[in-house]
Amino acid sequence: MSGVRADITSRGDVVQLVDRFYAAVRADHVLGPIFDDVAQTDWATHLPKMYDFWETVLFNRSVFRGNPLAVHLNLSTRVALTEHEFGRWLALFDRQVDALFDGPVAAEAKLRARRIAAVMQHHVGVHTGSVTTTA
Repeated sequence: MSGVRADITSRGDVVQLVDRFYAAVRADHVLGPIFDDVAQTDWATHLPKMYDFWETVLFNRSVFRGNPLAVHLNLSTRVALTEHEFGRWLALFDRQVDALFDGPVAAEAKLRARRIAAVMQHHVGVHTGSVTTTA
């Protein structure tokens, strides 16, 4: 069964994905400084919020409380959030999903990430026809 990846089916899977994704974000030369230096992310608080966010998005469970758009709008006043940064975010997200999971919910996670990035880009003033990933 080596190499066979299951779909995202539980909060435990969401936790695994989010932890791996944000480890990649923190190690990334583009996104790491934004999260750690500019936003000064409190990871002990942020990660559980992201578990709730993705559980809500993927499983339609009302566990997330927050306003991600307001957070990104505030952040965009302190650092440029361009198509490049959003593309990096998507590339890292896709890479982690693909490394861990395969199936309809995994595919939906990647689709939802694109939609979320497009909405965020629109509201922070990045005008583009589509969101592209940059590795």
